[in-house]
Amino acid sequence: MNASQKNLKADNQLKASELTLADDGSLYHIRLLPEQLAENVILVGDPKRVSVVSDFFDEIEFKKDNREIVSHTGTYKGKRITAMSTGMGVDNLDIVITELDACKNINLKTRTINDKHVALNLIRLGTTGAMQKDMDINSYICSKYVVGIDGMMWFYDSRQGVMCEDLQKEFVKFMDWSSPLPTPYACKANDTLLEKIAFDMPKGITITAPGFYGPQGRMIRLPLRDNTINEKLPRFSFDGYKVTNYEMETSSLYCLAQNLGHNAITICNVVANREQGTFAKDYHQSMSRLIETVLNRI
Repeated sequence: MNASQKNLKADNQLKASELTLADDGSLYHIRLLPEQLAENVILVGDPKRVSVVSDFFDEIEFKKDNREIVSHTGTYKGKRITAMSTGMGVDNLDIVITELDACKNINLKTRTINDKHVALNLIRLGTTGAMQKDMDINSYICSKYVVGIDGMMWFYDSRQGVMCEDLQKEFVKFMDWSSPLPTPYACKANDTLLEKIAFDMPKGITITAPGFYGPQGRMIRLPLRDNTINEKLPRFSFDGYKVTNYEMETSSLYCLAQNLGHNAITICNVVANREQGTFAKDYHQSMSRLIETVLNRI
């Protein structure tokens, strides 16, 4: 428990304006009660992809939906699992991860932090654009490290040891990072989930951007402040790992999860290769195979 959590504990009760609840007492955005959330959670961006996950379940207990957040909880080969959509972007992950944690670690009736902490396994299955020429469309990549260029985590007082400061410093120096842009921050995947679920998958450094176009170096009609970023990214490496891909959620997922005491990992299906200039016509079969593989390894 960090200093901020201790202060919350001392204050005893969270205000209604801080921990927002729906009329039925569930978390305001995810609309779940503690008993409705499994400790193994598969996170996907697209609400329609939740049913692709739950179609593999042996049994579905219930379904919930609110805005872009859809949740199905059920069992697969004896393991209880929740599949949930987050929508796109680190801002959505800020909401979802905070409320998932609150669902298990805060008494929603008294608005007080529970004495016993529950650690969730948060597994994000998404799509991504590859930054290395040898990465094929419909292949998979696991985010061993993530560098966030989105600015999200600078709003939090991170626990000591969560951020990968060496990676952050080397990245900023190598990229000659432009000061008007958000300062990058870095984090690492959970080692236990890496070994259990992604042991045989290619791994690399993921770049999390706060948007799909300009923040990922796509110039449609507006000029970019720094149009050399994508030229330099494929050449950067740290701890023997290269920058492999862009996406829009993992920095928030990894850093929030670790600060809150949860385990997190991201595995993405490559749907575009930025170096080759290619984009997948159909990635649904490869995504379905990835989902089944992960379910069997949970």
